[in-house]
Amino acid sequence: MIRKLIVTLITACLLILAVNITSAEASSSQLIIINKSTNQLAYYNNGKLIKVFRVATGKKPSYTPEGTFKIVNKIKNRPYYKGKVKGGDPRNPLGDRWLGINARGTYGTTYAIHGNNNPSSIGRYVSNGCIRMYDEEVRWLFDQVRVNAVVIITTSQKSFDSIAAANGFKVSGGSHTPVVSTPSSSSALKKGHRGSEVKQLQQKLHALGYNTGGIDGVFGVATERAVRDFQRKSELAVDGIVGSATKKALHLSNLSSKKTAPPTVISSKGISSTLRQGSRGNEVMTLQQRLHALGYRTGGIDGIFGAATNAAVRNFQRTNNLDADGVVGPITKKALNL
Repeated sequence: MIRKLIVTLITACLLILAVNITSAEASSSQLIIINKSTNQLAYYNNGKLIKVFRVATGKKPSYTPEGTFKIVNKIKNRPYYKGKVKGGDPRNPLGDRWLGINARGTYGTTYAIHGNNNPSSIGRYVSNGCIRMYDEEVRWLFDQVRVNAVVIITTSQKSFDSIAAANGFKVSGGSHTPVVSTPSSSSALKKGHRGSEVKQLQQKLHALGYNTGGIDGVFGVATERAVRDFQRKSELAVDGIVGSATKKALHLSNLSSKKTAPPTVISSKGISSTLRQGSRGNEVMTLQQRLHALGYRTGGIDGIFGAATNAAVRNFQRTNNLDADGVVGPITKKALNL
């Protein structure tokens, strides 16, 4: 009897050990590289590049830590304790997925790859140190990545493959900058979201006679109420969330493609000059296109840096905790990815 019990315990221990080894091997085959110079995140599995995503990183270079870390925890619907916002609340700036990393002596409770409540912030330098992703994209990554997966954060002009090789990883597929994924047209809009998609939604609701409290690109209480009123009248589920059914009823099924196209064109042009009120030309037009795509009113896209464009720049600077002087210098251009 005792011998049988011992054999059973040994077998159980070996099974647990085998599972742990398999899990550790799977984790070690996963690699995430975050390049702050381009605000892109690359995900490798078994040495092959799977996907690249746009991300947002720290307001200042020192905010987002650099080095080699590991994913140490995975949390769904993590509360935003500082702002006393519950997990799962659409106003939660952490989104609904948290991949904690052990940076700067912390254990996954301070720094993380997570979602957000402001899609227009992606691609910019706006966080207090964490890496932000679009909600639907971090959900996908969350399902792929295991605890102990390696995370490399750096600022580099090298390709992802070169960064991996410099850190001792043999990979392939990232020699050239791949196409960065963008949110699908099925992504829902809800209270707390900001940006050009919300602005288009507000314009449509306003044209239909619903009061959104303004057309400012901010999905607030008034916009949510307008959405609910529209859903009720259209005999849809009244949840205040603009999903595929509500978009279809509003004839906004192509909403996402309208949002993502302008930044791709603009970022390739860039701005070399310092711009201010009175400036004119193609660089001003590029600036106006960028601000318009982010939901700021410039009074038109005409290449003239007038009072409205000045106000839009100042509003953008305030939102991103920059000096609100209305001058588009190196710091503002960097925040705008220009």
